[in-house]
Amino acid sequence: MSLLTPPKEVQEIASRLRKAGFEAWCVGGAVRDALLGHAHLDWDLATSATPTEVMRTFRRTVPVGLAFGTVGVLDANGRLHEVTTFRHDVKTDGRHAEVEFGASLEEDLARRDFTINAIAYNPQTGELRDPFNGRKDLRAGIVRAVGDPDARMKEDRLRALRALRFASRFGFEIELATWKAICNSAPFLTRLSAERVKQEIEKTMEQVERPSAALSRWRDAGALRVLVPLLQEAPPDRFAALDFLPLPAGKRAGERKLLRLAMLFFGEQRQSTERACRALKFSNHDTTWITRLADARARLGDVVDAAMARADGPTDAELRRWAADVGRTAAASWWRLNAALWCARRAPYASRVGATYHRLVRIAYRDAIETGDLQVDGEDLALAGVPKGPELGATLRRLLDAVIENPALNRRDELLRLARGGA
Repeated sequence: MSLLTPPKEVQEIASRLRKAGFEAWCVGGAVRDALLGHAHLDWDLATSATPTEVMRTFRRTVPVGLAFGTVGVLDANGRLHEVTTFRHDVKTDGRHAEVEFGASLEEDLARRDFTINAIAYNPQTGELRDPFNGRKDLRAGIVRAVGDPDARMKEDRLRALRALRFASRFGFEIELATWKAICNSAPFLTRLSAERVKQEIEKTMEQVERPSAALSRWRDAGALRVLVPLLQEAPPDRFAALDFLPLPAGKRAGERKLLRLAMLFFGEQRQSTERACRALKFSNHDTTWITRLADARARLGDVVDAAMARADGPTDAELRRWAADVGRTAAASWWRLNAALWCARRAPYASRVGATYHRLVRIAYRDAIETGDLQVDGEDLALAGVPKGPELGATLRRLLDAVIENPALNRRDELLRLARGGA
């Protein structure tokens, strides 16, 4: 079965538009991916019908973006399909376009970003409209702007980042004039909102199997220096390590995406990482998580690398200290990031990384690595004569340090003896 076959719900929407006297074509990423042999879930439609006419033709619609000609049509299962009126740009400021309806299909395709995205498919007749030879570029593996590359980048600065993602996702080259336009566009990328930049970074982590290629292109084009300056001088092996983290998919897609995002900053200091994440509008949860992992690598990286390089590897006491420092719930993720970094560096101790991971996780959840795991608490220490306040907190931390070194000490009588100053 050909992948160039939209879902029957999309075909039904197209058929209904045609019966009402309008053109209806499948456009965009679904057509591109189908021609590449990739499955695609979301099929968008372009039509000669105005938004008002689309809403008149269908009973259940959602005004997704009427100013831009987009109406959401709900199928029998309640799934939304975007239907957009043929349009052409009247003016744009590099972020927002003012559009005018009444255009032809060819005019609509001419306003699109790249030739590989400017192909239309008629689900009723099987006809393909490809006025800019997008299929030829798909076969050649080339990302090429439609028409004048500089004009396309000026119309929407996000196109520069999209080009980098498409090229990296499909393993394509970027046509020379298009590449020059991307580089020329870099100083103007500050016109993009932080949310759009973050979204593009997340899409790269979600869609690109080898993100190192995308990040290298971001750096070479000047996009990193402008948008995430902290990463401009990041060591190459950190980007290479991204390729050893699995592509986000399935039930663990969210977790895997966050792991890849954390790798971008892995080894950066706490303050600079937090500042960069907040500038990109990451959520408080994601900012805290990424910062914790990055800062732990910055502080412990050399020690961990040295311990792994020893013939016998790290001791249980070392693993307890690291788990205590990083945090019980973050220890596994932190180790996965270290492991990816070691793979990128082709570290000679890669063969014991997996076994050490299992030891670390077991220790993190079995042994005492937090003050709450101790067999005494603040009230016990106060009853034993330890003054409340800073001294009590310091005593708890001292007892935890002792237990991390020797778990056998985690007994009430032994801890009270140590709290009273026992040797």
